[in-house]
Amino acid sequence: MNFKNLNIIQPILNAIETAGYTQPTEIQELSIPIILNGHDIIGCAQTGTGKTAAFAIPIIQLLQNKPTTSKAIRTLVLTPTRELAVQINDNFKLYKNTLRISHMAIFGGVPQRGQVTALKRGADIVIATPGRLLDLIDQGFVNLREVEILVMDEADRMLDMGFVNDIKKILKHIPKKRQTLFFSATMPKNIRSFAQTMLKEPKEINVSPVSSTTESVTQSIYMVEPREKEQLLIEILRGQNLNRSLVFTRTKHGADKLIKTLTRLGVKSAAIHGNKSQSARQHALQDFRNNKITVLIATDIAARGIDIDELSFVINYEMPNVPETYVHRIGRTGRGGNFGEAVSFCSREEKSELRSIQKLIGFNIPVNHNTSCAFHLS
Repeated sequence: MNFKNLNIIQPILNAIETAGYTQPTEIQELSIPIILNGHDIIGCAQTGTGKTAAFAIPIIQLLQNKPTTSKAIRTLVLTPTRELAVQINDNFKLYKNTLRISHMAIFGGVPQRGQVTALKRGADIVIATPGRLLDLIDQGFVNLREVEILVMDEADRMLDMGFVNDIKKILKHIPKKRQTLFFSATMPKNIRSFAQTMLKEPKEINVSPVSSTTESVTQSIYMVEPREKEQLLIEILRGQNLNRSLVFTRTKHGADKLIKTLTRLGVKSAAIHGNKSQSARQHALQDFRNNKITVLIATDIAARGIDIDELSFVINYEMPNVPETYVHRIGRTGRGGNFGEAVSFCSREEKSELRSIQKLIGFNIPVNHNTSCAFHLS
């Protein structure tokens, strides 16, 4: 199967070829024909499966095949974080190529003036975080009465972040006669119930269940007390010759504390979390991609949607308290046919989280005893 078999128009095929892609991922192969045929879709797919292109490519084609002179918003993509909004906007820019399809991202954490100016010029596609979008609707800067396609991306994360009421308010401004594309990394009962209130006779797609961890990622765990974690982190980073490493913490405070320690030791590092400005987060990501810093420390919400080529090393400095989050974290590496490594630090207080993770993924993560900081798990 290649993209030409999916009835994609030539300008988009040219853009796909320029981007260096040859074969669609599973989610793309399954979703693109369904979306092009106008059906609603409910898709369970993790970040990193090519999900954004799975809806961006057919949306561009649908809009191109039905041109209009209106400046109205025709497609609305709702997404939980600023980073994802920027990333999705970049994807639309990549795949539209020379087509006259306009798009923009709306998110908080930056002044709204530039976004309002862009909205007045008109945009076929708006990618937005719920909070900022609702603010602009309330101020009269956004009109959603002509939306033809609604995309709910990372729906589980949006509900986890408390956006459900904002989303319900936004839905009141969108025509009921529309095509709705609903994507979530997990599909528990509450997410499925929420989806059913928005969809009409949806086609369902399930790709890479959340319980699976890719074989391209080598996993190991260190049993280590909290007070020893900093020492172990430094030990491991030096053992990696300070190659690019993504480190996960549970809290913003924990991320900032680690940055101070690493900076004191001369390690080039930066943190991304909810208290950082949008520009600071984007700057840190760009520096990490360009190897100007070697360690990026992130909280889970800030890191969702990070897409960094050839990232080979992920460290769980603290165990996530939601088992599925472990899968999302280590999924940052081992992508695109590359191999990666994920190591986790587990204290005595975190043993229950480890057991929940191992139950979810279906095997025990090998314990690494190669450190003076370790203790034995009983």
